[in-house]
Amino acid sequence: MSCLDCSCILRTRVESIRVEKQLESISSQDLTDELAVCWGQSTQRDEQIPLSSDVSHYDLQVEIGKGCNNLTSIYLARHIPTGTLVAARITDLERCSEELLKALQNEVILSHFFRHPHILTFCAVFTAGRWLWVISPFMAYNSASCLLRTYFPEGMSEALIGNILFGAISGLNYMHQHGYIHRSIKASHILISGDGLVYLSGLNHLYSLVNSGQQLKAVYDFPQFSTSMLPWLSPELLRQDMHGYNVKSDIYSVGITACELANGHVPFQEMPRTQMLLQKLKGPSYCPWAINTFSCGESRIKNSQSGIDSGIGESMTRTMTSERLQTPSKTFSPAFHNLIELCLHQDPEQRPSARGLLSHAFFKQVSFVRYASYI
Repeated sequence: MSCLDCSCILRTRVESIRVEKQLESISSQDLTDELAVCWGQSTQRDEQIPLSSDVSHYDLQVEIGKGCNNLTSIYLARHIPTGTLVAARITDLERCSEELLKALQNEVILSHFFRHPHILTFCAVFTAGRWLWVISPFMAYNSASCLLRTYFPEGMSEALIGNILFGAISGLNYMHQHGYIHRSIKASHILISGDGLVYLSGLNHLYSLVNSGQQLKAVYDFPQFSTSMLPWLSPELLRQDMHGYNVKSDIYSVGITACELANGHVPFQEMPRTQMLLQKLKGPSYCPWAINTFSCGESRIKNSQSGIDSGIGESMTRTMTSERLQTPSKTFSPAFHNLIELCLHQDPEQRPSARGLLSHAFFKQVSFVRYASYI
C-alpha cells in the first residue's frame, strides 16, 4: 500500500502553536528559565522515552557532528540508567549571539509542541552551567547529507530519493499547515533512523506567518544565515525586496535538495557567491544540472519483515556490507524532472504547495510502507 493512501497523514494530532511573543527579548537566562517551564511538563513523548535531565546520567561516546557555527558539538551518547543510545547536542550559551539564542529558544519550544511522525522531537532539554544540553533520539544513518558523503558520492537512486523526500515533505507540510516557514531545508537537516524512518530537523530558523492572530501573505525577516546555507535559499528570500517571501520559499529549497540527493553535491556550490546570487535571481527557472531521463521502470524498495522500515533501512543495511556503493546510473524519470522543475520555478506562486507535492506522480512510482504504528 502506498504511503500516499495512508490515513495517518490525515489523522495527525493538531495543536495550536504561537510563540512569537515569547521571542521578543531573550538572553541565556531567559532560555534557561524557558526550559524549566517547557520541559517540566509531562507529555506522552516523555512517557515513551523517560530520559533524565542529569548530566551525570549521560556517557558521551564520540563526537559525530558540529552545528550553530561550530558552537554546538553533537555526540553519540548513552543514557546510563536505561542504556539507550541518544544524540546529545551541547551548546556553549555564553558564546552565542542574541540572534542565535533566539533561534535556539525557538527550536526548543517548537520541538516540544510539534507532533508529527516526520519531525524530529527532543527527549530532554536542560542547562548545566553555561552549557545547553539537547537530547534527541539517535539516528543510526545520520543525515541524508552524511549518506551522500559516505556511500553515495555520485548521488542516490531515484527510489531512495523518493522515500527520503516524501518523509521530509510530509513534515514540512505539517509545519506549513500550522503557519510556519522552515527556511533551512537541506539534506543535512533530513535525518534517518535505524528503522529507515525520515525526520525533518533544523527548526532553529522557523518563522511564523501568523501575526496578531492573522496569517500574513508574506514576511520580510532575513536571519543571519551562514553563507554555507545560501545555495538552498530561494531567489525571493535572497532578493530581500518589498515582495517578501512565504512558505513557497521552502518548496524551492526542496527542489535544490532533490538535486543535491540526485547529483551527490549541492547546485551552485562551486560558484563564487556573487555569481550564485545572480544565477538565482536572473538565471533559468530550471536548475541547469543535467539529469538524463529514462522510462518509468523504477525499481521498488522492499518493506522490512517488521513492517516498520520505510525501505531506507534495508537498502542501507545492504549498503553497509560493502566498502562503497557502486555509482548509480545518472538516469531519472520524467516525473522526477517535473518535480524539480516545479519546485525551482522562479515565480513562487507557480510552485506547488507541500501538500500538492505529496500527490505528485513522482511519489506514486516509488514503493512506500504503510506507517501502521502512527494510526
